Amino acid sequence: MTPEAATPVRPLRIGNASGFYGDRFDAMREMLTGGPLDVLTGDYLAELTMLILGRDRLKDPGRGYAKTFLRQLEECLGLAHERGVRLVTNAGGLNPAGLADAVRELAGRLGIPVRVAHVEGDDLTHRYPGSLAAHAYLGGAGIAACLREGADIVVTGRVTDAALVTGPAVAHFGWGPGDYGRLAGAVVAGHVLECGTQATGGNYAFFADHDPARLRHPGFPLAELHEDGSSVITKHDGTGGLVDIGTVTAQLLYETQGARYAGPDVTARLDTVALTQEGPDRVRIDGVRGEAPPPTLKVGLNKLGGFRNEVVFVLTGLDIERKAELVRVQLEAAFDAAKSRPEEVRWDLARTDHPDAPTEETASALLRLVVRDQDQRVVGRALSGAAVELALASYPGFHVMAPPGPGSPYGVFEDVYVPHGAVDHMAVLHDGRRIAVPPAQDTLVLETLEEPPLPEPLPAGPTRRAPLGLVAGARSGDKGGNANVGVWAATDDAWRWLAHRLTTDTFRSLLPETGDLKVVRHVLPNLRAVNFVVEGILGEGVASQARFDPQAKALGEWLRSRHLDIPEVLL
Repeated sequence: MTPEAATPVRPLRIGNASGFYGDRFDAMREMLTGGPLDVLTGDYLAELTMLILGRDRLKDPGRGYAKTFLRQLEECLGLAHERGVRLVTNAGGLNPAGLADAVRELAGRLGIPVRVAHVEGDDLTHRYPGSLAAHAYLGGAGIAACLREGADIVVTGRVTDAALVTGPAVAHFGWGPGDYGRLAGAVVAGHVLECGTQATGGNYAFFADHDPARLRHPGFPLAELHEDGSSVITKHDGTGGLVDIGTVTAQLLYETQGARYAGPDVTARLDTVALTQEGPDRVRIDGVRGEAPPPTLKVGLNKLGGFRNEVVFVLTGLDIERKAELVRVQLEAAFDAAKSRPEEVRWDLARTDHPDAPTEETASALLRLVVRDQDQRVVGRALSGAAVELALASYPGFHVMAPPGPGSPYGVFEDVYVPHGAVDHMAVLHDGRRIAVPPAQDTLVLETLEEPPLPEPLPAGPTRRAPLGLVAGARSGDKGGNANVGVWAATDDAWRWLAHRLTTDTFRSLLPETGDLKVVRHVLPNLRAVNFVVEGILGEGVASQARFDPQAKALGEWLRSRHLDIPEVLL
């Protein structure tokens, strides 16, 4: 007799209701009422968020978690329970046990019987003296253990964003730690979901090609994840926004580097991702290859770097450069005379002014002064005194956007790495039992892949000077002090041109701020994309506020606005 084929496991329908701490409050309710789900995730953590929560914990050791999640849950816990939707969130931040207890207290007060578990072991702050928060990025195995043991709600601290999807997938499909292809598919799906509406038309380079009414209130994304690791990215029927190959490609390129996307569960090969428009608002992801994870875990160190202050001088009308020079000379002399010169003094002049302008605002430029020092008094009273005393003694038309304040603390971020076994990854169940999660047994040191062959270039022909953004999309973001800019083409012909034209040298020439920095280009032909990593452009991370756009959110849009000689056949 031929043995019966195993019954396939039904797909896992997993949604997202938060891309950051402060995202749309009503998203949890929208996702629970908008259509069927098995699991609803919420991503509340980022490098800056960990610093914010660290400062919260200094004021109250019982805090350190995303309080918004509790307020959302007060409205939605009954909905989730009625519909049988499990909740998985990293809102635990620096104190997952504390948030789990608060959820239990809330559930008891509401009379809703739910089993709450949490994951711990990521907190390594005690090993790094002087750090405000030091947390390892854990994988999804602890989440999976909690769900297998019947948890309705799983609260974690610092896990990778994609772990919120790999954990439920492992629990649902029964994958083992060596199922790298399936795990990699779940990681890619998780990476698409993690930033919420960025996958459904939010922050989308080609937003102007779509009906504004459709993008006014985009729905949050969900993935139909299959047993083989493939998935379909979509959203609830009737919600705003859109899901197409462009929106999914944009999110795949966000905050990534090369073709190897490494994590504690698996290294996913982004160069193997295949995207197919399966129907309206449905994009299939398949073909993803996986490899063993690297032998180390990333640890994010957040420290207080000192104190920072700023003042923005408004320069109006004629002689902008000379006005800027006058106030610079005056303030530098005041610092020296008072013997209170800050450790770091930075001036930036933004020429927002226009000649013969019809309004005073458009006739004005902005001169921004930023100071940093370990002593709050130096960046506070010393700066405000020196700046305000110039009010009647400097350039004509002197005024500032706002008087400088007392100075505020700023943070710095650093990556370090530890072996998998250096953390005590633990699933803590609703009944108090503790399940240790073993470290990865098989690992693979990350190596740079050889650059894939480029497509045949477009035949020579007439060109026109035009913005790059007419033929290419882009999305950019931060990773510590580095930024990435992913650029993709919408058509095969545009890709043939982009792959050869947008070299590292061209990138530097278009974005002069990157001229003295290391820039690495990675080619991803399956996505018709090139991904640039700019090292050090963000200083010591977003919390250090090293530049005008501290998270590099608009770096890609600046690139798209720059002009190149573009083949007319593409325009």
